[in-house]
Amino acid sequence: MSQIRVLKLDLMGNIVWQYKGMLVCRRPHSLTLEALFDVGDVPVADVVFQRGDRFVETYFDNRMYNTFQVFDQRDSKLKGWYCNLSRPALLAEGSVSWVDLALDLWVGPDGRQTVLDRDEFEALGIDAGEREQALAALAQLQRRFRRIQPPK
Repeated sequence: MSQIRVLKLDLMGNIVWQYKGMLVCRRPHSLTLEALFDVGDVPVADVVFQRGDRFVETYFDNRMYNTFQVFDQRDSKLKGWYCNLSRPALLAEGSVSWVDLALDLWVGPDGRQTVLDRDEFEALGIDAGEREQALAALAQLQRRFRRIQPPK
């Protein structure tokens, strides 16, 4: 497995967060990597991300989102899926960079969905076309996760 540098960018192209993960799979329009959460406790919806939680992250260069499958660092149980609405990712050799559009979807292992940061998304300085595309991508994710029958 090779190392991948992940760069989360703001609308101006500034690096907001960066870390490294290990490549799991590369396909024509996506790559999947595995990374460990590297900061302290972060509450998200009905869970807390903790240092050492395992994230299996998939980035796409032809979709306006990325998805993180999150596993507990203590017992490896699925915490859920964190989905970032974004501009399509730039998949390069050894790195992936993506522009965050603030809007997020959390899906618990029981299938419950929570849309996060809608107010931050509404305040972003993006044009109406990009806003519509992001909302359409959110709807696509919501439909996709409604079809998943999570383990009981």
